[in-house]
Amino acid sequence: MSDWIDVCKVEDLKAGQHVVVEVAGTEVAVFNLDGGFYAIEDVCTHDGAEIASGEVEGDVIVCPRHGARFCIKTGEVLSPPAYEDLHVFPVRVKDGMIQVRDDRWD
Repeated sequence: MSDWIDVCKVEDLKAGQHVVVEVAGTEVAVFNLDGGFYAIEDVCTHDGAEIASGEVEGDVIVCPRHGARFCIKTGEVLSPPAYEDLHVFPVRVKDGMIQVRDDRWD
């Protein structure tokens, strides 16, 4: 099992904000959606765009290049041109610190 990586302190990631961190060589976007923390791979499955730079609408993120829409909570693709879901990474809060880990190889 992979190690948990510190992202930032809970108080440093306000509701509606996100931060991008590197986890095992992969860029991961961590979001605070109304006090819940969610992490997705920071790459659009349609064309490789950095998805975290897109517009967030509730729990949906819109790819800045071609408008594909994904659920931040589940990674599910919601509209074309993407057809493949985003990978969602496990997130936890431990001792006031948001942590994420890469579970793709577990």
